[in-house]
Amino acid sequence: MSAGSATPPLHPRDPLGWTVAITLGFFALIMVRLTIPSKPFFDEVHYLPAARTILELSHLVNSEHPPMGKVLIAFGMRVFGDNPLGWRIMSALFGTLGLWSAMRAMWFASGARFATIANGILLATAFPLFIHSRIAMLDIFMASFVLLALWMCAGAVRESETARWRLAIAGAAMGFAMACKWNAIPLAMMPGLTFLVVRMHSAGWRFLTCRRGPPVPGMTLLEAAFWLGLVPVVAYALSYAPLAFLHQGAVDPMHLAELQKKMYDLQQTVVRPHTYMSVWYQWVVNWRAIWYLYEVVDGAQRGVLLIGNPLTMLIGLPALAWCLWVGIKRRRWDALAVFTLYAVSLGFWIVAKKPVQFYYHYFLPSTFLIAALALVLDDFWRRGHRRIALATIAASCAVFAFFYPILSAAPLKGHDSYVTWMWLHSWR
Repeated sequence: MSAGSATPPLHPRDPLGWTVAITLGFFALIMVRLTIPSKPFFDEVHYLPAARTILELSHLVNSEHPPMGKVLIAFGMRVFGDNPLGWRIMSALFGTLGLWSAMRAMWFASGARFATIANGILLATAFPLFIHSRIAMLDIFMASFVLLALWMCAGAVRESETARWRLAIAGAAMGFAMACKWNAIPLAMMPGLTFLVVRMHSAGWRFLTCRRGPPVPGMTLLEAAFWLGLVPVVAYALSYAPLAFLHQGAVDPMHLAELQKKMYDLQQTVVRPHTYMSVWYQWVVNWRAIWYLYEVVDGAQRGVLLIGNPLTMLIGLPALAWCLWVGIKRRRWDALAVFTLYAVSLGFWIVAKKPVQFYYHYFLPSTFLIAALALVLDDFWRRGHRRIALATIAASCAVFAFFYPILSAAPLKGHDSYVTWMWLHSWR
């Protein structure tokens, strides 16, 4: 090849060092005032009693949700005690795992060093991941298992020689995600369906047994169906094992299907209006917030507000449109995957019959929105517009720092302090 005849291919280095630094920094930030408030707040009042009954193997509580998230909370309480640290430590660890998984998924999916770093910083400062890493709720476990599965799937496509163990982990993680909250069901179906569609397109009528071609050369569709179809179902079923040993109302493993029907019926009975209930289009424009806490507690006025970062949640919307466009026009499969994950995870709530919905149901879709923004900033970076890319990341960090007192239950000056952060009346 003559000099100048072609542009040499880019071979960016794996930003593993950055990934470690960002993840450890996030974990350190999570741990600040993790035990404040020192009493249960918001939905901890539901999940902590449920975790206690699992610890005691007494009876079934909070039966409208699968048990995995409550088992994990109970594990933290077993190790660290029935106290604020024990209640929330597993959320902190899984939030850290979720951030790490999101960054590794971005690296394997895009091969873009800057996109990976940007994704980590933007996600850490987007608010929902930070807040849910500091409260004993089920959402953080569900989301982190999904992100772990996506990391494994992206790694299997990028490094096919590792596909077997990666897809085994991905299948188990998706099963456990569903076993935390059913929100994960649509996303749990996507890896297997994607493998099916891609292999049918590449192999034609031999798609069932062919080992050649994408998405994972060397693996048949039948084997992928085992890892991505059967393993999640088995993992989901195994999450109910502790409930088989309850002293009252033990769950019969042979009647799990019947229990799922009862759980579904229970979820449909929550119809009473709630102060903070909202709908999907309000989430998309960051319109309706939820106060997880706002009261005098532990010697000071404190608050925890769940809302998205007002900057990145809005500029991420055109980034999603860009991902759809380049995904189709330029065959950027990483961008198309991010858009599809957002559309599926949000679309679930558009069509869901659950009568009362909340902003925290936007947790997973917002994670994919942040990934879309990271890909756009990486495109700016590659085109030489580096000041724009860096300024956007810096602005996200600045907004996070400004809101930090009411994200982290910091002491506030007084009862009316919340007004400082109420940019919209609908956030009150």
